[in-house]
Amino acid sequence: MAKFNKFEEIKSWERSQALAFKIYEIFNGNRDFSFKDQIQRATISISNNIAEGFERKGNKEFKRFLFIAKGSCGEFRSMLYLALKLSYINKDQFNFLNQESTEISKMISGLIKVLK
Repeated sequence: MAKFNKFEEIKSWERSQALAFKIYEIFNGNRDFSFKDQIQRATISISNNIAEGFERKGNKEFKRFLFIAKGSCGEFRSMLYLALKLSYINKDQFNFLNQESTEISKMISGLIKVLK
């Protein structure tokens, strides 16, 4: 198992929680409820899968959930492009959110490598 006592110590979990909070702030007034729900679910899924995998107390299960979290990062980034095209976010927001989710994905990849 990785050298963490609780999932709250995992930096990628912490940053993905902050990312989810940012998405809730940005999309608070958005009236495209299905889009809003999907992008919020995608971003929440990142930290939730990190936490769930960690709590299963085995490297094999943890890795499996980390791969799911990486998938959620990809889904989130894909939705960012659409959000930009729909003018739900501006270019600066897109750049920040895209960069942050890419960094989180890289952090998760690093954690997966450590668990192999």
